[in-house]
Formats: sequence, structure tokens, C-alpha cells
Amino acid sequence: MTSPEYFEGLYAASSDPWELAERAYERRKHALTVASLPRERYGRGFEPGCSIGALTDLLSGRCDTLLATDPVAAPLVRARAGVPSSNVTFAQQSVPDDWPEGPLDLIVLSELLYYLSASGRVQVLAHVLDSLALDGHLVLVHWRHPFEAATCTGDEAHREIVECDGLVRVVEHLEEDFRLDVLARG
Repeated sequence: MTSPEYFEGLYAASSDPWELAERAYERRKHALTVASLPRERYGRGFEPGCSIGALTDLLSGRCDTLLATDPVAAPLVRARAGVPSSNVTFAQQSVPDDWPEGPLDLIVLSELLYYLSASGRVQVLAHVLDSLALDGHLVLVHWRHPFEAATCTGDEAHREIVECDGLVRVVEHLEEDFRLDVLARG
């Protein structure tokens, strides 16, 4: 698992280390993520690893309540300032250890799974299966190329989830640089 110190170092060097608010690539990916949601509205949403809240802001318009978490305090300060929606709660927490009780109508795992160990990904999958509402959706969005801090590729992380019993793919979007899958209960 990638250590919290790694992320703290990134945020110490830049308030937006992945340029989530600046890069057209990121804005397009976030727009595609929200456009891929099968339902117009969700009750309870959960977005772990929310960073500065760029995707959170878009998700907040589709959820009655949204819990957005990050293991590092610094990006949460910017997220709270940049996401004006009163239906969003931000918390400094990390998965797989910190997971809200279900049912959750929407779970968004974006750019997160490859930072977890194999056992951490198994724990996240168990949490998803325990907490996803019967008519809920799980969204997976990940970079497809290897990088130093990753414990696996985005393709490998998606395969681990997509191939499990109990979930079926309802949306699949594949590009050279990222993949997006939306899953529902099978």
C-alpha cells in the first residue's frame, strides 16, 4: 500500500499535484464519469480519495448526500473551499479501514485502487459487496499505465472487481489512458 507520507509529500510540493482542476484531460474524464451514471439521482454517495474535490463537485449535484474522504488533510482544505454544496461531508479517512455503513447508492472509486495492496483491494471489494444498495452503482475509473507508486495497473484493479461474483458491468468505457466501468448488483 502506498504510504500516507507519499501523498503528504505530493501535496507539500503542490496543492494540486495531478492538476485535477487545470488539465483538460482531467475535466473530460470527470465529465465522462458523471455522464456514465445510469441514474439521474442517488441517495447516499461515497467517494474515497477525493483529493481537492474536482470530481466531488460534479457528483454532489447527483447525490442527496455525499461523503468524500481523503487520507491527507491538505487537499481536503481546498475541497471544502471549492465545493459549495451543503450535501457534501468531507472527512480525513482512508480506505479500506474507514468505510461508511451501508446501504450506499453510489460508490465512486476513482484513481484509488492501484495505491492499495492486493489485500487492501480485497477488503475494499468486501466493503462494496456489504454496503452497495440493491439498486446502487459502483463506479471505477483508473489510469491504465504502470507508475512507480502503483501496486498494480488500473486494468488489473478493474479486472479484480469486474470478475467477482455479485456484480455486473452496466457501462464500459475504454481509452488508451484510462478506463471507466460502472457496475451494479448481479
